[in-house]
Amino acid sequence: MQTSESKIIPYRHDGDFYFTYGVKAFKEKRFDRAEKWMLKALDVHPKNALYLSQLSVLYTEIGQYHRANDQLQKVIDLHGEDYADCYYLLANNYAHLGLFYEAKKYAEKYLEHHEDGEFKGEVQELLTMLNQLSADEDAEDDLELDDMDEIIIYQETAFYHLEHEEWDEALEVLEEMMTLYPEYLPAKHEYAYALFRSGDQEEAITLEEAWLDQDFNNLHSRLNLTYFYYTTGKNKEFQELLPSLNNVYPTYEPQKLKLAITLARVGEYEAALNRFKLINRHQVSNYMSYFYWYSKVLDKNNFHETSKKIWKQGIQKHPVLDSFR
Repeated sequence: MQTSESKIIPYRHDGDFYFTYGVKAFKEKRFDRAEKWMLKALDVHPKNALYLSQLSVLYTEIGQYHRANDQLQKVIDLHGEDYADCYYLLANNYAHLGLFYEAKKYAEKYLEHHEDGEFKGEVQELLTMLNQLSADEDAEDDLELDDMDEIIIYQETAFYHLEHEEWDEALEVLEEMMTLYPEYLPAKHEYAYALFRSGDQEEAITLEEAWLDQDFNNLHSRLNLTYFYYTTGKNKEFQELLPSLNNVYPTYEPQKLKLAITLARVGEYEAALNRFKLINRHQVSNYMSYFYWYSKVLDKNNFHETSKKIWKQGIQKHPVLDSFR
């Protein structure tokens, strides 16, 4: 006699079934669930290049660049040069990790195997940025490794005062930092910004104009001066400098954020919204300014409900933000 159990036919979903659910969860930013579905898909087809690549994109999105690179390296090991886009993704991830030599190596590999590929423009911009960062890094090599812990403390202290718009306190910390570590270039641009906001506008403009003359490709100077010119009514200078920001796509999230905020400050709300969409929220959630300006930009673009949602998230993470409304 045949039992009912013997009539049960085992059924296992194929990889595409799991992968589809993983992509859906990813688009909904439910990253833990997305990872589970994608790993299930890879259990079925562990060598599938699409599954591996998408999992790497998920890890990049949540800032787990080493894990992302592991997946991309598997694709290259399994499929060789058939998936040259992996070189671009590897380069981008290594840049985020501050491993500029590796980033440059994979960016050049992409152009070698995919000279006219879809990401040609992005790779060329990345290489330009890497060359600039390498130059900056050479200038900072004079800093003793033992000094880095102290620099981080200064950075965090200045960051706190800048985020809370405590300009006098920020200036004091940054002045001391510039005296002790003159090779550390970002401090002087934060100093100029705090100087401007504290009321010494002409001095701030003079400093940044001098630095821009030394290096026109310096993003810090261009961002500061764009905001300075707009605020002080120097319309001719503002109009000349603003277009130079349009083709700049920084790799690091804080730089992406500063660019988006600058565009918002000067009333370029649509362009600012496009830039905010490129920012990985998980990597800038410690910035009150992210929630403040993203909410404002969304509201200016008539996304009122989403604006309220972002503002609420900001208040939950930074209760003091409510006093800045």
